[in-house]
Amino acid sequence: MAKKLIIIESLGKIKTIKKCLGSTYDVEASIGHVRDLPKTTLGIEIDNDFKPRYKILKDKKETVEKLKAQAKKADMVYLATDPDREGEAIAWHLQELLKLDEKKVCRITFNEITKSAITQAIKHPRKLNMDLIDAQQARRVLDRLVGYQISPILWHKIKSHLSAGRVQSVAVRLVCDREEEIENFVSREYWTLNANVKHANSKKKLDIEYYGNANGKQALECIGDVEKVKASCTDTFKVASIKHSTREKHPAPPFITSTLQQEAFKNLNFSTSRTMKNAQEIYEGVEIKGRGTVGLITYMRTDSTRVSDEALTSVREAIAERYGNEYLPATPNQFSKKKNAQDAHEAIRPTYIELTPESIADSLSSDHLKLYKLIYNRFIASQMKSAIYDTSAVDIENNGNVFKINGSVLRFDGYKKIYEDEDKQESKDKILPDMNVGDELKHIEFKEQQHFTQPTPRYTEGSLVKKLEELGIGRPSTIAPTIALILKRNYIKKEQRALYPTEIGRIVNGILIDYFDEVISYDFTAQMENSLDEIEDGNVKWTKVIHDFYPNFAKMVENAESSIEKVSLEPVVSDVPCDVCGSMMVIKDGRFGQFLACPNYPECTFTKAIVEEAGYNCPKCGKPLIYKKSRKGMRFMGCSGYPECNFATTYPPTGRKCPICGEYTVIRETKKGKTEICKDFKCKYKVEYEE
Repeated sequence: MAKKLIIIESLGKIKTIKKCLGSTYDVEASIGHVRDLPKTTLGIEIDNDFKPRYKILKDKKETVEKLKAQAKKADMVYLATDPDREGEAIAWHLQELLKLDEKKVCRITFNEITKSAITQAIKHPRKLNMDLIDAQQARRVLDRLVGYQISPILWHKIKSHLSAGRVQSVAVRLVCDREEEIENFVSREYWTLNANVKHANSKKKLDIEYYGNANGKQALECIGDVEKVKASCTDTFKVASIKHSTREKHPAPPFITSTLQQEAFKNLNFSTSRTMKNAQEIYEGVEIKGRGTVGLITYMRTDSTRVSDEALTSVREAIAERYGNEYLPATPNQFSKKKNAQDAHEAIRPTYIELTPESIADSLSSDHLKLYKLIYNRFIASQMKSAIYDTSAVDIENNGNVFKINGSVLRFDGYKKIYEDEDKQESKDKILPDMNVGDELKHIEFKEQQHFTQPTPRYTEGSLVKKLEELGIGRPSTIAPTIALILKRNYIKKEQRALYPTEIGRIVNGILIDYFDEVISYDFTAQMENSLDEIEDGNVKWTKVIHDFYPNFAKMVENAESSIEKVSLEPVVSDVPCDVCGSMMVIKDGRFGQFLACPNYPECTFTKAIVEEAGYNCPKCGKPLIYKKSRKGMRFMGCSGYPECNFATTYPPTGRKCPICGEYTVIRETKKGKTEICKDFKCKYKVEYEE
């Protein structure tokens, strides 16, 4: 019997899809793109309406031949690449290469890898969407024109192996602009003044904060201002006003790509690339005991908070059953659509609501479990009732000075039953004693503190994703690779989660601003994303967008080539002598990061790795721990005595042993505070960290 052939993008999905469909279907993978613009040339016929010259990728020739043979034998071929612009473009390339009938309805998409979703997709195939394909072509051509015409200028004027890109250069510019803002920041002194007072109805002291006077808030700019307020106060404080109210805190919507990246960075300390890698794996399918290979979440590249009716029914039933009807809203919670959202497919959610993180924990890796739990709990919480707080705002007067104190008590936890989305300290109840207007409070002591204004903090991967999203730059599928690329290119570096521009990053950014400011401006890049959306909606031809862009860009390139002077980069001299000739070694950039090299090359070719001490000693042997990188680029601390001692950890060691399993414990730090956990993450040991 002739079989039907389904072609997908990723090898990781094959097992899951085969399990859903059975033996009447063959499932093969293109393993991403099979055809693209050539690597060594521009590949675009500028004078021929910007026609792209696509070529089969070298490493995909065998794959294409295999797919051709399979397609000839099949009585029906379904193109089931990912449900986005890029997936549509890959399907189009496959259709052309396999010589499939263009009139034949062969395109299927599904948002989750479940039997019902795939079966429904096969029942409702469609033709390829040329508007989606043209939007992807426009992006590819635009990025190629920018990258392949600016990058050679950087090679000739600065150094080889540099690159520029329409979105990556904007991301670097953001980091550079923030660093410049920090460097130019002028700190200003200010003071806060608190008074410890006691109410007759409470044994505990109340800490009230100076606000101002009857005219409003007053700043305390120096110690003299503080002393004036203290001198004017008497020993008796009086309650001037009390305002009781109720505050509702609504649940956040289920994750979209950008919010998943931000929350995973904040709560799990996952980089954007680590988040997307693990999300891809649990979307494609993992082996679950007793169930086989299961796709655990819906498609993870999305900008929509929309949820299917079937999923809403399932989650509402689960909430009522697990937590009771008091946690279930009368109607499903609705969330506003993000501006410029493509809304192509659903929010990121679990595919099977019955598969709780706890029930499948022993089938998942540590990273898979952490990310799945975050996605699962966020989705459940998004359809629960709001949390309700009873709040009190108390104004306290003393000789014309106004002090304030606020109280907050969680009356109904609502969605917080399963998902905590604020700082640990903020979430604690702050209970005030029963007070009435006119009550007197006894003064105990004043506490003043000097402060200095701080600049806006440096970007982290999470906050950079948020900023790019706010500016409308990039799309769900592009932001994580963009950040990974500029780190790899050494345009920015990461220290203690913060992103800093490197010297080469600043030089490149400066040149791009001087000669290509319009191309890497925030407004232009965001507007270009809007133009791509217009192409996708069928409102404009993709070639018109390129025609409108290119003439002015070509003039910029011509001006840059003739005007930019060659930049002489002086090597950074280290304090490490060469083992061979004794000269002080210099820091150089290589394919795998920075290294030390003898300045007398080629006479002396000695090189060595840069050793960065972590500031901790190995708990096993006492030698210093040094920073290392894994094959996948993950930074960790390893013993300098390796291979004699193989101790390694991602987090700082405490020097203590786990009371449960005997492994060493480490310190995990998040916004919620420091926690001492076992180095073996499978061990359940976890306590609040104490020095």
